[in-house]
Amino acid sequence: MAVIADRLGGRRIAVTGATGFVGTALVERLLRGAPDCSLVLLVRDGRRTSAARRTEREILANDAFDRLRESMAGGGETFEEMCSRRITTISGDVGMDGLGLNDEGREIMRTVDTIIHSAATVSFDSPLDQAVEINLLGPTRIARLCHDLGITPHLVAVSTCYVAGNRRGTAPEELVSEGPFDIGLDWRREVESSRRLRGDTEADSRRPERLSEFRRRARSELGAAGAPALAAKTEQIRERWVRDQLVTAGRSRAASVGWPDAYAFTKALGEQALVESRGDVPVSIVRPSIIESAWAEPRPGWIRGFRMAEPVIISYARGLLREFPGVPEGTIDVIPVDLVVAAIIAVAAAGPESAPFISHVASGGVNPLRYRTLVDHVSAWFTAHPLYDNEGQPIVVPEWRFPGRGKVQTQLSRAKTLIARAESVLQALPLRGERAELSATLETRRMEVERALEYVELYGLYTECEAIYQVDNLLSLWEQLDDADRNAFCFDPRVVDWSHYVNEIHLPSIIQHARVKTTPGRSRTGDRSSRLRSQVLDAKRQVAAFDLENTLIASNVVESYSWLATRRLDPMERLRYTARTLAETPGLLRMDRRDRTDFLRHFYRRYEDAPIEQIETDVDAMLTGLILRKSFPEGIRRVREHRAAGHRTVLITGALEFNVAGLKPLFDEIVAAKMSVRADGTLSGEMVAVPPTGEARAQILADYCDAEGFRLDECVAYADSSSDLPLFEAVGFPVAVNPETRLAAIARKRGWLVEHWGTSRGFSKPLLPIGPVLSEAERRRTFR
Repeated sequence: MAVIADRLGGRRIAVTGATGFVGTALVERLLRGAPDCSLVLLVRDGRRTSAARRTEREILANDAFDRLRESMAGGGETFEEMCSRRITTISGDVGMDGLGLNDEGREIMRTVDTIIHSAATVSFDSPLDQAVEINLLGPTRIARLCHDLGITPHLVAVSTCYVAGNRRGTAPEELVSEGPFDIGLDWRREVESSRRLRGDTEADSRRPERLSEFRRRARSELGAAGAPALAAKTEQIRERWVRDQLVTAGRSRAASVGWPDAYAFTKALGEQALVESRGDVPVSIVRPSIIESAWAEPRPGWIRGFRMAEPVIISYARGLLREFPGVPEGTIDVIPVDLVVAAIIAVAAAGPESAPFISHVASGGVNPLRYRTLVDHVSAWFTAHPLYDNEGQPIVVPEWRFPGRGKVQTQLSRAKTLIARAESVLQALPLRGERAELSATLETRRMEVERALEYVELYGLYTECEAIYQVDNLLSLWEQLDDADRNAFCFDPRVVDWSHYVNEIHLPSIIQHARVKTTPGRSRTGDRSSRLRSQVLDAKRQVAAFDLENTLIASNVVESYSWLATRRLDPMERLRYTARTLAETPGLLRMDRRDRTDFLRHFYRRYEDAPIEQIETDVDAMLTGLILRKSFPEGIRRVREHRAAGHRTVLITGALEFNVAGLKPLFDEIVAAKMSVRADGTLSGEMVAVPPTGEARAQILADYCDAEGFRLDECVAYADSSSDLPLFEAVGFPVAVNPETRLAAIARKRGWLVEHWGTSRGFSKPLLPIGPVLSEAERRRTFR
């Protein structure tokens, strides 16, 4: 008979961490395997999503429940009705005292018989204070809540085998604080220290010299994106710096006392704190090793998110990681998630009277998977089933070597430095369009190297680990089960055939979930671009906003001014003007990159004293002599396609209003820079309002949509520079046209549509667009 299901019948079981990998599998198994129990799920509210909604979207919508959902199809009760009857969700957070429960949540917790605590920050590079608050204090907070509520449910705490630390040889199922390797750490002092460190690091990040450096890095990344965008990026960099400092502190502290990382370190102290503070709450601790995809339940290969091994394996298969530290004859202690879940349920069903105090769920002691064996399986599998590069060629996996961690880190760090220097050189050049894509490619390569380095730093200690985790208590519990329970809740590590698991279950599963190319032939990037183009031209879109310079025409404000300013000069004066302007070009470029608005104000001063009547006459000629001559036919065609689709078309440009007046037939609205005119009919050289650049463009489009009843998320924006980032981020459909280096990298990272438009062939390309030679009478009035 099925004893486990019977024992759990009628129980109300609270589960923390249900949105995670183990937690989702645990909820599914309890619903399917113990049909008479009910669940209370403690779920943290999202920023915009309630805990109950997260349960629906992030837990019950997962494909782990497909088997259960299908088995109930056509029955008397639907899957949704069963979940509504058996599941209660309460909003809570194990990182807060009292779990952040309201009065209703506390009353619901009074009714539970068992608590399975699987919530944790499982990242190996968590900031120290975050790992302390969740991993160390989380279990203790649950025990204290039980004391406050006057209840004594069986608390099953999910920990990790790696609380044993960096030891060699056998690791028994016992508390580290009671074993021979205890070094007498006080968990309370570690909590105080981590909280103090957070405050000190936050204060350090706000020192003037730090903030100046953060702002410099923000400007280097975004260019002249405008004050709000730079401020947001600066704050993002500051927060990232704080996080990085706390991650480093966690690694350093853990290493100094014998643990591989902050995760294992805080889990070990969490066990110690729980034992000291549990009072009369009965506790059982379940310690899995490295949890990977399912052996059988709910289906072979089921996995939620990538775990530890998957990023390393995929990087190797893609040729990005050619070697990884490790001991070839050492053991990689992997355990499928369904065996872990079955063990947790068996411990919960046994109750505090019969369940072991500590149970390892690990394979190394009874069914070891050797590191070399795993590597051989992976290498053979990807030789037979290679991934393909963007050109459609199979990626030949390298011969795996087993170097020391220090050697690999040195090689990757050197590669990262060289790529970063090349990126810096390219970003200083005025490249755009397809040539700027090289910078984006370098950034992608740098990120790949950084990821490989991160994998080595995070996981290298685990592949070099030589601890053997004993499973005596686990197997003792297994021996107590009858055949029905063994079939329904298998947690014996000896059942796993590693060759079958790696080759037939795990590797096919991770390839299915990874975004990798598994078929020959060129990558269908054109298809992706076509899909994005069809989206921007869909009739559902409402407004298409265009920049002008380098987006619709291969020209800029300097060229427009030069055309007008030289129109009435004799050849010698033109030559002097050209030499003078070329000499000024580097300084003008620097000013433009620093702040587009300041550059325009500075440059437009040159229009001072120009007669407006003459300007208006000359711009008519400039429309055909410069603007249309240097326009991008594909860009003009795109404007017309938007109009044909019923979209409003808006030109938002920093060019002067009179210079773009000839483009009015193309657009429903033109927003351009305006210059004041004196009473004598000459231009003042001063702006009437802030030129429409940077963040001002985003506000202009937002105001336009608000006035006309349109939605920003149904708008399309076309521009070429990182200074247009606020506009891109405001709309639902950004399109980078002939992007300069910074924007090319941003667009690739965010998956935006990128267009490369060019001028018609056959036109000469002078250094400066000099206007046509006029007669002496026509040159009577001019300006410089």
